[in-house]
Amino acid sequence: MAQRQRGRRFWVIGTVLLFVGGILFGLILQNVWIGLVLAAAISIGWLIAYESRRGRNEGIYDRDDDGAQL
Repeated sequence: MAQRQRGRRFWVIGTVLLFVGGILFGLILQNVWIGLVLAAAISIGWLIAYESRRGRNEGIYDRDDDGAQL
């Protein structure tokens, strides 16, 4: 359970940093909403990649799986 909590904290910290970076990027472009939308989109990709890595599912070849891969 402690490993799970540490992993979630790392993801939350990364997501917060992405949103702060998005806000700063939006301020540079003089439109904070654009920065927030970009940060949200990147955060979703970050979540998918992070959970895949935590689940040890990255790079696993499954010949019966025809689904999309990240």
